[in-house]
Amino acid sequence: MVAVEHLVQTVRDQADACRQLGSPLYAALLERCADDIRGGGPAARVLAGHEDDPGSAALALRLMGGVHRLVLEGAAPAVAAYYPSVGGHPDPEAAWRAVRDLFDDQADRLRPLLESAPQTNEVGRSSALVGGLLHVVRAAPLPLRLVEIGTSAGLNLRADHFWYSHTDMERSWGPRDSPVRLTGSWAGMLPPVDEGLRIVSREGSDIAPVDPTTADGRLRLLSYVWPDQTDRFARLQAAIEVARRVSVDVEQRDAVSAVRRVEPVNGHWTVVWHSVMWQYLSAGDQEAVSERLAELGAAATPSAPLAHLFFEPTQRRPDAEYEFLVVLQTWPGGARRILGTGVAHGIPTTWSAAG
Repeated sequence: MVAVEHLVQTVRDQADACRQLGSPLYAALLERCADDIRGGGPAARVLAGHEDDPGSAALALRLMGGVHRLVLEGAAPAVAAYYPSVGGHPDPEAAWRAVRDLFDDQADRLRPLLESAPQTNEVGRSSALVGGLLHVVRAAPLPLRLVEIGTSAGLNLRADHFWYSHTDMERSWGPRDSPVRLTGSWAGMLPPVDEGLRIVSREGSDIAPVDPTTADGRLRLLSYVWPDQTDRFARLQAAIEVARRVSVDVEQRDAVSAVRRVEPVNGHWTVVWHSVMWQYLSAGDQEAVSERLAELGAAATPSAPLAHLFFEPTQRRPDAEYEFLVVLQTWPGGARRILGTGVAHGIPTTWSAAG
């Protein structure tokens, strides 16, 4: 019974998070799912064996991602009627009845999908990352070598192929014909948009990389976008289109071994970046990555500089609340600056450091 209550609370916690992050449909569905688990209903049977999963496993999002995948595959038309991602109209009560029936009818198809960790490769976060790159080249106008850890599908490694605009709708940056149009992605001060980015290499690594150019990879990424957040869904679809045009290799490699392979290169910025993945590393791995970056920083020179750019839930001080901060540290010197703040899915990024 204790394990069941743990699972119920985990699902309720995720419902609260979805509500706060703008998905009323998932908030409602997960609340009802929690009640169904407590009552021993179809949701409990689908999740049998996962009662002790930690909250960090994101079991509730795995479950809902599996449902969304069946919707996208055309295998759950009754649910699709209430999912805006496929043209449906949200009705939480009717949607829950359809989802509950799906748990009953297609449990055998849903259970294997619980083994896949959620990955959306959130494209909105590129608004923070590319703005940070513009600050990097303002410091020294050198070509860039991008090294991303926790890359997922590598979509944000194509960030310079997206279009960004300020919330005032008068200022923008990026190719105007890009299918990825991040309208209102910047607020506050403007990054140094007069700078150009010359990206000469893009390297990514992930413990479970996804190839967005395959049918399976595309479905996997789309299934984890919350179906009532149609702007995110459209952004992801557009970014997958860009991925088909701009090739990026993402290796299956953990973050520690990836940064250990990095070396500064003369005449280039080497930029190690990441977004909303740090929390999934163990404390030991976080320390190992940080130590390696300090080693690389000590070896950096003005002609072979190093930057560490990240967008992560971060504390300004040890006693402060966590915020989604855009942070840039550069070597030689090791100067560290908070460039701006954002929200979980990246838009808007509010810049506090002037371009």
